[in-house]
Amino acid sequence: MGEPAPGLSRNDALERLGARRFDLLVVGGGIIGAGIAAHAARAGLAVALVEAGDFGGATSSASSKLIHGGLRYLRLGDVRLVREAHQERRILTKVVAPHLVHRTPFLLPLYRDGPFRPAFVQSGIVLYSLLARSRINWLVEPTEAARMVPPLRLEGLRSCALYADATTNDARLCLENVRAAAEAGACVSNGAEVIALRTTGGRVSGAQVRADGAEIAVEARVVVNAAGPWVDHVRRLEDPRLGTSVRLSKGAHVLVPLDEAWGAAVTLVQDDVRVTFAVPWYDMLLLGTTDVEHDGDPRDVGVTEEDVAQILGEASVGLPAEVVAPDRVKAAYAGLRVLPAGEGESVSARRETVFSRSPGGMLNVAGGKLTTYRRIALQALQRVRSDLGLHRLETRPWPLPSAVGVGGVSLPAELDPEVRSHLLEMYGSHAAQLLEPAAEDPSLLERIHPDGPDILAQARYAATHEWARSADDVLRRRTTCFCRGLEDERVRALVEGLLSTVADPVRRS
Repeated sequence: MGEPAPGLSRNDALERLGARRFDLLVVGGGIIGAGIAAHAARAGLAVALVEAGDFGGATSSASSKLIHGGLRYLRLGDVRLVREAHQERRILTKVVAPHLVHRTPFLLPLYRDGPFRPAFVQSGIVLYSLLARSRINWLVEPTEAARMVPPLRLEGLRSCALYADATTNDARLCLENVRAAAEAGACVSNGAEVIALRTTGGRVSGAQVRADGAEIAVEARVVVNAAGPWVDHVRRLEDPRLGTSVRLSKGAHVLVPLDEAWGAAVTLVQDDVRVTFAVPWYDMLLLGTTDVEHDGDPRDVGVTEEDVAQILGEASVGLPAEVVAPDRVKAAYAGLRVLPAGEGESVSARRETVFSRSPGGMLNVAGGKLTTYRRIALQALQRVRSDLGLHRLETRPWPLPSAVGVGGVSLPAELDPEVRSHLLEMYGSHAAQLLEPAAEDPSLLERIHPDGPDILAQARYAATHEWARSADDVLRRRTTCFCRGLEDERVRALVEGLLSTVADPVRRS
C-alpha cells in the first residue's frame, strides 16, 4: 500500500531521536506541546516532540470543542483572558485553520427561575461582543429562538441573548500542529514515553525515552515539559521531592443524535458561575460539561453513570426530555483540565497558564485554554529564547498545512457530496492527497460505517500521514466514528485489518 510520507514515518523519527543533539525537546503531544514544537521548528530550531500515548490523546481531544472567549470568565472578572481568547479566535478562524474552526452563533436562554435578569445578561453580552468585535449582541424573542433551535424549551422563557463564538475539531487541530512541526523538520513521535531526565552539570540536558520496548537517549539544549495532566509527573522525574504545582478537574461530555438542523448552539446557565453547552457537532448534539476535582491518576479518568445523569439533567434546563433521554446517548468521553494549584472550587479557578522553571532549568507549562494554544506556545518560546540563542521569534499567525490553498481543492466529481464536504472540512487542502490511493484501490472510497461519512481512505491516511497506530487512534481522533457512536466490533476489525496492510510505519507501538 505504499510507504509513509517523507518526514512522517514514526520509525524514522525514533531513529533520529538518538542520533543527534536537539535544540529543543518538547515532552507532551497535546495542543500546547504540538504548538510549541511547530513554532520552534518554523523558527529554524532542531526540535524533538515526544508523546507517551497518542497525539492529542488526552485533554486535547476531550474538550467541549469550543474556540471561544469564555462568556462566564467575564462573570469571574477576567476581562484580559476574554480579550486575548477573542483575538486568538479571530486568528484561528481567519488565518490558521478556517476549515477546522467555524464561527457559530450561541443562544443563551433566560428562564424565569434562572439566576440572572435579562438586563444584567444583556450588559454582559454587549461587553463580550465588544471584546469579540462582533455585531451579534442582542436579545431575541422566544419565537425567534425556537426557529433557530426547534426543540428549545419555551416554558418560562423570558428571552434569549444571542452572541457568537466558534467550534472546532480539537483532535484534528492538534494533529495539524504536529504535522506543521514535522513538515518544518521536527522529529515527532507518539508512543514515546519519557522515563527519566538527563542532566549535565546540574542542568536538564535531555531525556531517556522508551518506545517499542527500547530506550533512547535524547540530548537537547532545552527541555519543555508540556505534559498536561502529567506535568507534575515529569517534574518529579528531575526531583521526586518536588510538590504539586497544579490541580485537575474532570470535564465529561455526552453525544446524542441531532434530529433536525439547528441554527445555533445553546449556552445553559446552571447557577451564578457555571454554564453548560448543547453544541451541534458532526450531525450529533454535544452536551456538557462537568467540572469536578480529580485526585487520582490521570489515566483513570472516565465517564460514570453519575456524570451522564448530571449532564442530561443539566441539559434539560433548556431541552425537552425526548432530546436528552438516557437511551439516546451514543458516545461519552471525559478529559482533565489543568488548573493552577489553589483553594476553592475548581469551577471558580482561573483558566490561566502557569510557567515555571525546575531546578535544572526545564520549563514547565501547565494549564491554559485550547483557544489560546498559539499564544501559550509563543509565550513558552519567549521564556527560553536566551537559552536557545533565538534572536527573533516570528509572532505573526500562519496557516496550518491543510489550510494552505484550501479554497482551490479539486476532488473527484463522482465523490458522494456528503463525503466530499466531510473531507474538505476535516482535511482541508490535504483532502485531495488523502484520496490519491483510491485511484488504484477504489475500495478505499467505501464508508467505514454506512451511517457515517468517514471512508476507508481516511484510515489509511491516518497511518501513513498522521501517526495512527491502532483502531482507537483512527476511530476516536482521526475520524468522526466515535462521536457518532459508530465503532462496533465490525468497524474496529475493518480498520485494524486495513492498518495491518500499510507498510511500517507509524502505527506499531
